[in-house]
Amino acid sequence: MKILIVDDEAPARDRLTHMLGSIDDVSSTGEATNGIEAVEMVQSLRPDVVLMDIRMPGMDGLEAARHLTEMDEPPAIIFTTAYSEHALEAFDTSAVGYLVKPVRQEKLETSIARAKKLTKAQIATLNQETDSQGRSHICARIRGNLELIPVDEILYFQADQKYITVRHLGGEVLIEDALKNLENEFEGRLIRIHRNALVSTNYISGMEKNQDGRFVVTFREIEDRLEISRRHVAEVRKFLKSR
Repeated sequence: MKILIVDDEAPARDRLTHMLGSIDDVSSTGEATNGIEAVEMVQSLRPDVVLMDIRMPGMDGLEAARHLTEMDEPPAIIFTTAYSEHALEAFDTSAVGYLVKPVRQEKLETSIARAKKLTKAQIATLNQETDSQGRSHICARIRGNLELIPVDEILYFQADQKYITVRHLGGEVLIEDALKNLENEFEGRLIRIHRNALVSTNYISGMEKNQDGRFVVTFREIEDRLEISRRHVAEVRKFLKSR
């Protein structure tokens, strides 16, 4: 059984590696220091189990696990955590493997033996128990692989039937989601300009009228123009004046 260790602290990774060495038919296949590295390494190394720290810089363990569930065959995930008893009750209710730091050998062996795949429903339950301010990255499936797009580099989301185009500094990708969900998750960072479009407040440069006399949003960094519906013109104008 191949196991990937994910923790931002080297002593914690070293300790887990040492402990795994005494378990039969188990081997450490690699180490990651944050959630972004974890997602990348899972795709290349295909571990059976991920030992995932929760509190990490850049991307925490909960968000990384959420992205990993998008894989066709996600690994089993066991969280290593120093969370409160209240949060641990949520893990237990969702049948999620967890280990309280400092990890004990017998607990590690038991968790690995009964590790179960984390489902999207379980991740949703866990996210309700955290103070997450929204994902740091958006996950898209590109030819069977996962691509992580930093939210800070996203210019806009535009819906087209069941898909949403994510326009970012490096190009664009398609995801399956709902604009309303994105609007709620990233409240304060996005502004709705149309029933089918949300734009990043960081990249709006202004608004102008096009040749048809309709208002459009202009952006920094790119030449795209997105139409503003009549009901949202006043809101966009108010935002631009308040900056």
